[in-house]
Amino acid sequence: MPELPEVETTVNYLKKRIVGKRIIDVWSDWNKLIKKPATFRCFREKIKDKKIIGIKRKGKNIIFTLSGKMSLLIHQKLTGHLLYGVWKKENGCWQAGKNLFNRDSANKFIHLVFFLDNGKQIVLSDARKFAKIELSSTKDIENKLLSLGPDPLKISFSEFKKKFLLSRKKIKAALMDQEIISGVGNIYSDEALFAAAINPLRQVFSLSDAELKKLYFSLQEILKKGIKMNGASVSDYRKPDGSKGSFDKIIKVYRRQGKSCPCCNTTIKAVKISGRTAHYCPTCQPLSLKNRDKAAINN
Repeated sequence: MPELPEVETTVNYLKKRIVGKRIIDVWSDWNKLIKKPATFRCFREKIKDKKIIGIKRKGKNIIFTLSGKMSLLIHQKLTGHLLYGVWKKENGCWQAGKNLFNRDSANKFIHLVFFLDNGKQIVLSDARKFAKIELSSTKDIENKLLSLGPDPLKISFSEFKKKFLLSRKKIKAALMDQEIISGVGNIYSDEALFAAAINPLRQVFSLSDAELKKLYFSLQEILKKGIKMNGASVSDYRKPDGSKGSFDKIIKVYRRQGKSCPCCNTTIKAVKISGRTAHYCPTCQPLSLKNRDKAAINN
């Protein structure tokens, strides 16, 4: 699922190209993507001729601010990603003007197309068709997102500490809890915990102030690096120009179970926490405080 760096990359790319453009029509072959309004027909009627005033990120959500005090919310979910360019429908299939889009199979699952007044389109490619689209008043969209926690790149350490110490979850699950902080998922929680030398199975309340501070700065560093490298394309995510992000080239533990830790050569392990898989190095991220101190001395 696209996380904060992937969504931020998408927003930054589109912001330079679509703000001020007008949506002249929309097409879809999977109406279940549209959660609001109730029907695709109503969605199409309401969004046609709307001008794109702005685009921003809130957690993992993309919000298009439209004319008429309306907003379009897109959550790309598991395999969805937005692309920007020119497509034509040929023999029932959408074909892109750029070979880059067509060469990569991840870009071929087109289920939603917004036609803009500059002759280009914003399309949603989504292999699993889990993405969520909502069109409503800007006020309704803002109210809908009120339950999201603060942005981890904008929160102070004192607020970060306060939010986390209220949790009774394991630290991996807490990092991914969108009501504590918003935008972090499997990839960046694994990488931040590794960078902070904290085992994902640790309970939040067991972390010292020093460990929380290290996690706070490690998470910010990892997320900023993820944005700089245009996100991770370990699965279906692609940038709006159809190309891959490059953060997955420097991943240390995520999806590397059975491989050697880049720091100590210990075999990386995977464990289920709250239904999600966490990846970690048992040596660099020991569970017990005693072993943690021993590992710190040895490393």
